[in-house]
This record gives sequence, C-alpha cells and structure tokens, in this order.
Amino acid sequence: MMAKIPCPDCGVIGSFSLADEVYEGPYKCWKCRKLYKILIERGAVKLCEPIDEMEFERLKSLGDLKRKSRGGDEE
Repeated sequence: MMAKIPCPDCGVIGSFSLADEVYEGPYKCWKCRKLYKILIERGAVKLCEPIDEMEFERLKSLGDLKRKSRGGDEE
C-alpha cells in the first residue's frame, strides 16, 4: 500500500510504501530534507510532527530492531 504524505514545511507530496496498515516512525521529506515522526493508519496520515536528527536516528534504530525481530520469529 502506498501512502501520500504532504510535507508541512515545503508542501511537496511524498510517497511512502507500507507493508502493514499501521506505521509509526521516522520520515524525511525528499525535497526539503526536514525530519518528521509520522503515524499512518490505513493509508491516512494521522500524525506528522517535526523531530531533530537525534530523535530521527533513535526512531530509525527502533524500526530496524522491530524488523529484525519479526524476521527472527519466522525462522
């Protein structure tokens, strides 16, 4: 599923590919490079708040850990 994310800063519409109906995590605008924490439910953006580089990296690391643990569960 693809979600459309309007950047609150520059207004450009970005696309985000989703594996699940719900996603919560980091997002970087492809045009202005601003960082956000987003929540998407069933293709609709429910939250898009600005974050700093440190929080972006923290959320990214958490997402990586979640993906690794899901992959490990399937083996």
